[in-house]
Amino acid sequence: MKQKVLVTMIAVLALGLLASCAKSSDALVVATDAAFPPFEMIDEETKEIVGFDIDLMNAIAEKADLDIVFQNVAWDPLLAGMADCQYDMAISGMTITPARAEQFSFSDPYINAGQIVTVQADNTTINGPEDLVGLTVGAQIGTTGAMEIEAIADTTLKIYDTYELAFLDLANGQVDAVVADYPTAVAFVSNTAANLKVVGDVFTDEGYGVAFCLGNTELIDQVNAAIAELQAEGFIDELVAKWYN
Repeated sequence: MKQKVLVTMIAVLALGLLASCAKSSDALVVATDAAFPPFEMIDEETKEIVGFDIDLMNAIAEKADLDIVFQNVAWDPLLAGMADCQYDMAISGMTITPARAEQFSFSDPYINAGQIVTVQADNTTINGPEDLVGLTVGAQIGTTGAMEIEAIADTTLKIYDTYELAFLDLANGQVDAVVADYPTAVAFVSNTAANLKVVGDVFTDEGYGVAFCLGNTELIDQVNAAIAELQAEGFIDELVAKWYN
């Protein structure tokens, strides 16, 4: 009798494990480049991915009843992977652009974050993008900041794998300025680099969106509905207050 009960218990445990594995394998993979504070980064203590986008995506998943798992992917492979449908979604401070929209679909924008110039704190000659002509300016590879620099005549673009590296080079005088998304620049200057400052106004109008494989309309509709609800509830404003300061 005991043997029969033991066998039954093992069978139940095995079924539970199989169910758990099945649930895990059904989870939607959300790619993110966790090197873009305050939107996504690695918490030094917990080693977990945290940030504005992570909080938002978790809230979207709860609203839409989605099972998700985050995967940390460097920026260029993330873009290529989304174009090849290696991931179900991506959220990574990604600006919605016509070129990107040809490779993968986007949600409605969840926040507007334009470009701004960052310089050394004692710099008095650079006050905006119009002052970058003839200078060497840093940006993360593949970003709209890099595209904006390339559009300025006689300006040399220096690209980096992450914005943190670009800002560190700026602090050390290796570039004259950095062009980055406003929230990223403000967060880095406020939290990390007292010898840097942002200058001028935000000079582009850019919306961040969640990326999807082309044509995945059912999932896009679910996420858009969740974003609309979260915006109406003031949740995104709460994230701005939490992560921008």
